[in-house]
Amino acid sequence: MHKKILLFIPIIILIISTAFTKNSTKKLDKQIFEIQEDIRALNDIYELVLFDYNYLTSPNKLMEYSKIYFDKENSNCKRKREI
Repeated sequence: MHKKILLFIPIIILIISTAFTKNSTKKLDKQIFEIQEDIRALNDIYELVLFDYNYLTSPNKLMEYSKIYFDKENSNCKRKREI
């Protein structure tokens, strides 16, 4: 009888520890997945911001934009003054 109990107790302990390990592993996997998704989203945003920064702040582009937008505004202001 004592031999059966001595054999049964370690088996129960192993089953409980396996279940605990499995549950904690699932939680860690879920956290890792969520963090990876956040990193992917942030990388996408970073690439878009970097693209905008590089595209909009190049000297050639700034000169083009100033000619397009500010020349129109200046000509509109001049017309309003003349009227």
